[in-house]
Amino acid sequence: MGRVRLEAITWDRLGDLLADRLLELRTADGGPWPRLAVDGAPAARPGDLAERVAEALRIRGRPSLVVGAEGFLRPASVRLEYGHRDVESYYGGWYDTGALWREVFGPLEPGGDGRVLPDLWDHVTDRATRSPYVRLPPGGVLVMHGPLLLRHWFPFDLTVHVLLSPGALRRRTPEAEHWTLPAFERYERETAPAGTADVLVRADDPRHPAWRG
Repeated sequence: MGRVRLEAITWDRLGDLLADRLLELRTADGGPWPRLAVDGAPAARPGDLAERVAEALRIRGRPSLVVGAEGFLRPASVRLEYGHRDVESYYGGWYDTGALWREVFGPLEPGGDGRVLPDLWDHVTDRATRSPYVRLPPGGVLVMHGPLLLRHWFPFDLTVHVLLSPGALRRRTPEAEHWTLPAFERYERETAPAGTADVLVRADDPRHPAWRG
């Protein structure tokens, strides 16, 4: 990543600044639904920041829908076909990107109806969630969070990467999940999310984040 100047910030302030930026954002495709990515390894807790942004938007009178990529994991029979700790499968096959395109991004294209499926699969029960569709009104913001988001060419209008140093990532990842760490090393090499995201948040110390944006 090289040397990047980051400024100290609080999580609440960061949520406010991202919300304000989204209020003024013009979508790349001209559609009425801005799409935000909060990308980061599970240990970086990108969902927490996504929820903060959604709350800041609510206070500003702007509707939003938070969607976690973990709600679109593939069934265990597909996800774990090559074993419970196959790094290649985790990197390229755990998430149902086709369903995300169809059920989340497609309805938010220009001329879409805004009916988004917030989740599809419960990985704990390994069954369909059967969640109802949610209609996001024009002007509403999609806030998606999860790992490895920036390698799929999803049509985000603003991207945030929550970065952990390799040491912090290892410390904050449960030992049972250390087998996933090579996937994030590969993600850094191939996608360079810290350099390509619009906003970078460093969260080695979760009490004292810093950002560039």
